[in-house]
Amino acid sequence: MRVPNSVVLPVGTHVDCCQEEEVEEKRQDIMGKITAMLAERKSNLAHCISNLEGSEEPKFYVDQWERLKEMESCTLTILNLVAVNCTDHHDIKKLAATILEHVKNEELFPEVVRVLPPVYRQVEAAIVDIAQSEEMADHGMMDLQYLLSKLSQRKHLANLGRELLQDILRYLHRIGLVVWYEEIKQLESTVFLQPTFLVTMFKLLVRYHLVQQLESIS
Repeated sequence: MRVPNSVVLPVGTHVDCCQEEEVEEKRQDIMGKITAMLAERKSNLAHCISNLEGSEEPKFYVDQWERLKEMESCTLTILNLVAVNCTDHHDIKKLAATILEHVKNEELFPEVVRVLPPVYRQVEAAIVDIAQSEEMADHGMMDLQYLLSKLSQRKHLANLGRELLQDILRYLHRIGLVVWYEEIKQLESTVFLQPTFLVTMFKLLVRYHLVQQLESIS
């Protein structure tokens, strides 16, 4: 709701726990609640803006007014809910196909037609190669400077600079090929070339009933 031109695809899981007629009923209920929530948000923002504009000293609330107007201008596109059975691989493939179809829609994502510089693809291919090499540790973590030196050893990337590499890593982080927490000081110099390792680690650490499980250990 705070990101300009957001596109949201609601996904309903556990279809296997519902009767067939329930799925459509729940889909309509969820979409109706989302529509009502957005309408209420729009009304609340308009009410707050009106209150500030009608106050005795509106000049004291200029910052708040500007922030609210900015939030009011953020458009939010809600796509039709996709219902899936997470235990069915066919449903997972259907969800992936639906996401890809929406992402390719230029009306929803005008930037989808932007052409990346060749060096982005070259670095992406090189990182995939490094991540799959035998010398790569299972955790897939690599120091940023060391990664730059490894990439620079390749003839076509000999002139690759740190600043350009960071731009490319931001792009690769957004598409999910790598994970780079540049905003976290303790991790800004570490690149995770194997995001699946992090997923596995999080599954071990962040789990349902974790506290109870830990407390049960003598």
